[in-house]
Amino acid sequence: MEDPQHKGYREKGLEVLKRYGVKVWSDVKIETTKGSFEGLILPRSSTEDACHIVIKMKSGYNTGIHVGNITHIRQVGYREGKYKIPEKEFPKNPKKPNVTLLGTGGTIASRLDYTTGAVIPAFSPGELYGAVPELADVCNLTTRKLFGVFSENMGPSQYKELAQEIGKEIGNGAHGIVIGHGTDTMHHTASILSFMVQDSPVPIILVGSQRSSDRPSSDAARNLLNATFAAAHSDIAEVMVCMFGPTSDDYDLLHPGTRVRKMHSSYRSTFRTIGEIPIAMIWPDRVVPLRSYKQRRKDTNVKIDAVYEEKVAILYYYPNMLPDMVDSLVDNGYKGIVIAGTGLGHVNYALNPSLKRAIEKGVAVVMTVQTLWGYVHMNVYDTGRYLLELGVIPCENMLPETAYMKLCWVLGHTTDLEEVRKMMLMPIAGEITPREPHNGYLIYQGGIPEVERFLATYKK
Repeated sequence: MEDPQHKGYREKGLEVLKRYGVKVWSDVKIETTKGSFEGLILPRSSTEDACHIVIKMKSGYNTGIHVGNITHIRQVGYREGKYKIPEKEFPKNPKKPNVTLLGTGGTIASRLDYTTGAVIPAFSPGELYGAVPELADVCNLTTRKLFGVFSENMGPSQYKELAQEIGKEIGNGAHGIVIGHGTDTMHHTASILSFMVQDSPVPIILVGSQRSSDRPSSDAARNLLNATFAAAHSDIAEVMVCMFGPTSDDYDLLHPGTRVRKMHSSYRSTFRTIGEIPIAMIWPDRVVPLRSYKQRRKDTNVKIDAVYEEKVAILYYYPNMLPDMVDSLVDNGYKGIVIAGTGLGHVNYALNPSLKRAIEKGVAVVMTVQTLWGYVHMNVYDTGRYLLELGVIPCENMLPETAYMKLCWVLGHTTDLEEVRKMMLMPIAGEITPREPHNGYLIYQGGIPEVERFLATYKK
């Protein structure tokens, strides 16, 4: 973040480097108004502003220094950067299953260049073999980069193309599909693929990493190895997310695509199954199921139904939400609204006339709960009963993001509100469950004596 005192500062980082006679990949000692810093000057990312110089410190972490704070730079060494992983031919074995890795963007795996501290991305089979050689023990790997976008820029065109390509790979005989994906919207993509790709005969597994490979705590290689093993050898034929289970390096979890959610901004074990339990625990050499699932088949038949209506929105209800929030969506041609309501599925009375108008104009309005756990029960209180009378569709225990993706998919088929209701309430991929597990909703509140005693016995 730029200091207020540097607002409007004009000198750029490159100009400062030239002034002191240093360049990228130089080991430097930088004197600033806030202290001294030592490290390796890294290339500037296209997404970073030009007024900061980024260095990799000895701790392995990167830090940005605003040029306005720099009083002197002294070069103490130089290390030439390498931008490509040396490729090794990925060994093929006809006795091993064939797995296809589809790239959507970001770094699926990488290797740290110990000379410079730079992170070198890996994607081709040869590069991945160089970065994670254990992959060759698991399968015959084929990779295809479909597009290169940050996960927040994933959208309808990428979802449709990804679904179609999955269908092609299954038709060509792939034993499993792995999808490299950024973690921020991975659960959204897993959800829409669960509707666009139905009755798959093979595992379809999304995988990413919370920590980059230049950090000692990186989860990239472990996640990729576990996801690839599950795609190659498990008999679970569903759309899933594979990420760390505990915060330790012990195992990963396979989460169902419609019931998974990113729950922490930085933890490696950020993904949790909500309203259900995970499908399985996964190690680099074995899978241990935790519940029933759709099983792998030997055929190559899969239903690809890649439709999507873009004019759908989520309204996260808050006290004193004004009716113009709903009105603006209707006036701008939106065809669907997902409400994350309070309690059992409620909003304030002030919204009722606008919701009535929306439904009368053919807008599909569905209700979920912002508590995430639990079911919509709109017939308990007058507030909910009136919404039911208006035609708001209660979505049982569907997660708000899953309901959003399903409504986009349903409205891609029909805008008839009665048909929308039927399709939204017909379970397709576990998005609605008949009950939630009795031991599923557990929140350990730190500081409580009995919880602290339990945590003290847990091996971290």
